[in-house]
Amino acid sequence: MQNEIFYHTLANGIKVVFRRTNSPVAYVGIMVGAGTRDEQKGESGIAHFIEHCSFKGTKHRTAKQIINRIEGVGGEINAFTTKEETTFYAAVPTRYVARATDVLADMVFNSVFPTEEIDKEKQVVLDEIESYNDSPSELIFDDFENLIFSGNPLQNPILGTRRSVNSLSQKKNTAFVKREYATDRMVYFVQGSLKQQQIIACAEKFLAYSPLIQSATTKRIVPDTYTKSEAAYHKHTHQTHVMLGARAYPIGDKKQISLYLLNQILGGGSLNSKLNLSLREDEGLVYGVESIYSPMSDTGYWAVYLASEPQHIDQCLSIVYKQLEAFRTKPLSSGTLAAWIRQIKGNLAIAAENQENNAIAMAKNMLYLNYAPSWQEQWQALSEINSTDLLNVANEMFDPQKISLLKYC
Repeated sequence: MQNEIFYHTLANGIKVVFRRTNSPVAYVGIMVGAGTRDEQKGESGIAHFIEHCSFKGTKHRTAKQIINRIEGVGGEINAFTTKEETTFYAAVPTRYVARATDVLADMVFNSVFPTEEIDKEKQVVLDEIESYNDSPSELIFDDFENLIFSGNPLQNPILGTRRSVNSLSQKKNTAFVKREYATDRMVYFVQGSLKQQQIIACAEKFLAYSPLIQSATTKRIVPDTYTKSEAAYHKHTHQTHVMLGARAYPIGDKKQISLYLLNQILGGGSLNSKLNLSLREDEGLVYGVESIYSPMSDTGYWAVYLASEPQHIDQCLSIVYKQLEAFRTKPLSSGTLAAWIRQIKGNLAIAAENQENNAIAMAKNMLYLNYAPSWQEQWQALSEINSTDLLNVANEMFDPQKISLLKYC
């Protein structure tokens, strides 16, 4: 039963995806394909701000009623915004899936954005911006995206700026939702121990009443042709913070799984990653180092982040570039590749225990691929990768002529 996934589409275009599990807890959510890159001039930060304000009252519920309706039965309700999506979701005991669906649908379709609540929530978001500005290890990710997506809305920070947030209003919120919250860019997702018929009934009752709202005629702007660039920003930080990387494959690209594997080997979180062993264990130059691969609907990027004492930063960069070059010139032996695939398969199996992340990943795949692969299918895809595949992807991704560099110094 753990692997059963069911699909359905409502008459108004909302996609439904349901994974049946044995858990007594269900994860229920609505993912909307509207995020930072859909913001127009004068709207910076509005997608995230709407996420906040959607908790402040609907045509049918006050802010306290929204919270108590879920948390009063032991559930949890949350939301988050990315460059391309806004997601509202809840974790509840299975018997309350219909209740959670009702509340979430009310927030998505019926939020009224009370003016008095908007004014209070602005201060909350402004505090969030200042907190972010105080954390160079987080802020540098925004600035790096600004660097490699320059000229495209993808460069804009999710939180917006102090000036842009202060300019937001009930009228702007309502206009953005009307324009961007299209039903054909929504996914209703559920993961729990229910039957397919129950999920479809919930969707029909609480989501199907909305008429078909088609995507805005203004399509997302595809990023311009990528050119490497470098930048250095002077910050009052003890360490020098660095990010380097480049554009990468989008969601659904046939080479996505190979780059995912390369990223894990390079510095994807395990203590035996190449960069953690060389920079921390062997040389003691950093407290932590990580590499990421962030695929999006029509683009993506990979990057390495690290922080070190200013006098050591050149040595750190030299080690990183040497490792990237090694991936481009030295194929992994069959034994080494098999060992890494075995490790990553184990990582995937353990990650599959995180039901919340699974549900959200399922929704995102459904939004862009109309399909939600299981971790077992990812296992199979990994098994089919060979050293030549990795060598080819490394030469495309890790070409020094494509690598952008950002420093906080």
